[in-house]
Amino acid sequence: MTLLATVGGVVLISLVVHDIFTVLFRPGVESRFSGGLVRGVWTVLRRSERRRIVGLAGPVALAAVVCSWAIMLLLGWTLIYLPHYPGDFTVGAGAGTPLVGSIHVSLATLTTLGSSSAAPRAAWLQIVSPLEALIGFGLLTAAVAYLLQLYPVLSRRRSLAYEIHLLADAQRRLGVAVAQMESGPASQLYAELASRLIAVERDLVKFPIAYYFAESDPRFALSAAMPALVELADLGVRPRNPSSIRLRASMLQEAIDDFARTIAERFLSGQDHTTAEALQAFERDHLHGRHEARHARHPDQPPAARPRPPASGHWTLSDSPGAATPPSALRSSRSADSDTDPGA
Repeated sequence: MTLLATVGGVVLISLVVHDIFTVLFRPGVESRFSGGLVRGVWTVLRRSERRRIVGLAGPVALAAVVCSWAIMLLLGWTLIYLPHYPGDFTVGAGAGTPLVGSIHVSLATLTTLGSSSAAPRAAWLQIVSPLEALIGFGLLTAAVAYLLQLYPVLSRRRSLAYEIHLLADAQRRLGVAVAQMESGPASQLYAELASRLIAVERDLVKFPIAYYFAESDPRFALSAAMPALVELADLGVRPRNPSSIRLRASMLQEAIDDFARTIAERFLSGQDHTTAEALQAFERDHLHGRHEARHARHPDQPPAARPRPPASGHWTLSDSPGAATPPSALRSSRSADSDTDPGA
């Protein structure tokens, strides 16, 4: 019994320590335990088909991971103490049963509070107990560090999505396309969008849990903004555009393809998707493919004259009546030549 409890406790503690190490210090490698728990929370809340509930998936999953670490450490150390309580402890008056006493000692030590009613008497326990306190302090530090690293990741993704929405709305209202601008500013804009999308894609690799932080407001949802970004890139590679614009737009297309590939491989069960299929699945998964996005009306229009959003639920660059360029289709694959006119 003693050996079995000790081995079980060591296994639980080792699993948690390995999981924390993988999450914090091995970017790009998804932990099986934490990853499975996060996907389970997402699957349960995703079934509600309601944005507000799905938007809670990320925070709930993060809390579930941290709580599971704490509970497993508590149980692991309890199993180690259980066969030796109260025999190898100096126990005060009113000590509870061995199970209750072991849980008390484990919880008090893990939280670094210490116990005034029970103290280890055996030499090996006097060494092991501070080790538990050290791991408990490390758990708290790991949770705080993870939060501090995660929320800038979410902020970068939200700001990129919002900028894409503002850009699409501005072009729709003014009837001016980025590709029609002077080559210098247009190239710079394409380069900045590509750079920021690459950063978001790398964030998803390093912090897979960020995928499950769904946005209820489509203005800040990258899943709803990606169709407009795809169209912007397609319009930029047209042969009539200056070479500098076509070069930067082609780089943006490649960044979009890499982003879609990451989404498909890591969050869509590793299925073989084209760029368009992966982005559409991303949009549906975050419940933005069948809802109307909210957009500001034209400054000179009353609410009744506000243009109706397209049936897809998101604005694209050419949705305004009278826009000069019709919307291009999502690329079904990257096998098409970059100099092919998407609107042809």
